[in-house]
Amino acid sequence: AFSGKDPTKVDRSAAYGARWAALSLVKAGLCERALVQLSYAIGIAEPLNIYVNSYGTVKDGRTDEDLVEILKKNFSFTPFALARDLKLKRPQYARTAAG
Repeated sequence: AFSGKDPTKVDRSAAYGARWAALSLVKAGLCERALVQLSYAIGIAEPLNIYVNSYGTVKDGRTDEDLVEILKKNFSFTPFALARDLKLKRPQYARTAAG
C-alpha cells in the first residue's frame, strides 16, 4: 500500500520517479510505450534494480536493457534526488470539491 501523498516515503517518490522516467523515454522517441519499475531495500539509497518493459516498441535496434542503461546514465533515483528533481517538498495538489 502506498503511503498516501507523503513524498518523504520511498514508495511514493519512486512511483513518481518511475512515471517520470517512463515519460522521458517516450518523449525522447526511444520507444512508444514504457513501464519502469524501481526496487529498493531499506537503508540503501540507490535502487537495487531498475526494470524497463517497452512492450516491444523500442526503436533504433535498441533493447529494453539499453533503455535501463540510458536511465542509469541520465537519472538519479535516490529518494533525495527524486524529491529534489521532482520538487516533491513543494507539492501542488489539486483542490478537492469539498475543499
